Amino acid sequence: MITKLDIEQVFAEQLKLVSDHDLRDKTVMLWVDMCAKGGWRSLTELEAMPFTLLTNARGISFLEHTIAVTEGAYALGKAMQKAYKKMPYTIDFDRLVVGGLLHDIGKLVEIESDGQGGYRKSFYGRCTRHPISGAIEAGQAGFGHEILNIIACHAKEGENRPQVIETVLIHQADFATFDPLTMLEKGLLIQS
Repeated sequence: MITKLDIEQVFAEQLKLVSDHDLRDKTVMLWVDMCAKGGWRSLTELEAMPFTLLTNARGISFLEHTIAVTEGAYALGKAMQKAYKKMPYTIDFDRLVVGGLLHDIGKLVEIESDGQGGYRKSFYGRCTRHPISGAIEAGQAGFGHEILNIIACHAKEGENRPQVIETVLIHQADFATFDPLTMLEKGLLIQS
């Protein structure tokens, strides 16, 4: 069983950035609950889980992706805050970090082991993509509408939909980590 302590250790650096203790604890507990719902029993299993089934993940795990997206969005927000003389909107960094940690939380029930060393979409995942299942589960856990917007709208489901600024930043970080892999697969990524 994956515990609260396990999740706190995996995301220790990112969780330190969240000043709202209740929001931080709720984030950790949603991770624990979703790991149980998805049947993930150990961190070793999570460390082996690919972050996507849409292209060759090239060994990048779901946990690594979650950290990269969270840190990438956070760094982008901080860069904008530092560089812009007149910031045209307010970035809620607690919401941004929590949104990064939870943006793909639905993948814990969307992806499952195929029993042969690989992974496949679960029945739940075939019925409901991770942005929707993640938003449903986060809503049931008591997260606010802004966090639900991040989860539900970070991928194609959010195209041409109203979004909080944190959703925009998470979306950009998410696709910055995904698009190069699909380009590499198609021979479109130029490498020197």
